[in-house]
Amino acid sequence: MRLVQISDCHLKADASDQAHVSGPLRRLETVIEAVNRECPAQVLVTGDISEDETAASYRLAVATLNRLEAPWVWLAGNHDQPTLMAEQRELPGELNLDDWRVLMPATHVTGQPYGALGAEGLAWLETRLADDPRPTLIAMHHPPVRVGSAWLDAIGLRDSEAFWRVLETHDRVRAIFFGHVHQAYMGYRRLAGGDVAVYGCPSTHRQFLADAATFAIDEALAPGYRVIDLHGKTLDTRVERVDSWR
Repeated sequence: MRLVQISDCHLKADASDQAHVSGPLRRLETVIEAVNRECPAQVLVTGDISEDETAASYRLAVATLNRLEAPWVWLAGNHDQPTLMAEQRELPGELNLDDWRVLMPATHVTGQPYGALGAEGLAWLETRLADDPRPTLIAMHHPPVRVGSAWLDAIGLRDSEAFWRVLETHDRVRAIFFGHVHQAYMGYRRLAGGDVAVYGCPSTHRQFLADAATFAIDEALAPGYRVIDLHGKTLDTRVERVDSWR
């Protein structure tokens, strides 16, 4: 089974202001065209759908994402308004994929760039991991690891150690996929039951310069997406870039 992750679209309400070749709408459209050629069974959209946090931006997002030829689900990032998103389309929190499942914990903190699960989110994650033995992926917005950029590490998942303590007591999670960092990060966290792979996703819009101490755009990298292929109880993943927007 093939999944595709896209992230960090940063759409605005005014489509005419962003439909030129370097704008977020046109870049998202081009990514969607490439994703459709991958023939995924499911698409995961991991947050920062909007840039201006308006209802109109989410209507535009839904209309655009509906061009995907596969079912898609989304979750909220730090730039998003979950209530406005839910008015357009549900935020499911969990996705069943036959022998696999995807958990999508909410990390949005109102008015803050960083993320957190909080006591309620951690309890939800504990319950969901305990009640189903299937191999599990976690899709989230904020990274639960340090990615090597000081400014991004300052606005990651604030309760990441509590998150990892929950995972430590279960052996379900095969990999974690996050957005927020606008780059193709790859790492792992060593747990008692084995290493858990952790992956960041390119933005469909602009890419952040890796290992930068302060905010910086990598002008050399094109928009992209991540492909996730599930095989039995294992997976492969790769990043693809979309250069045709130039």
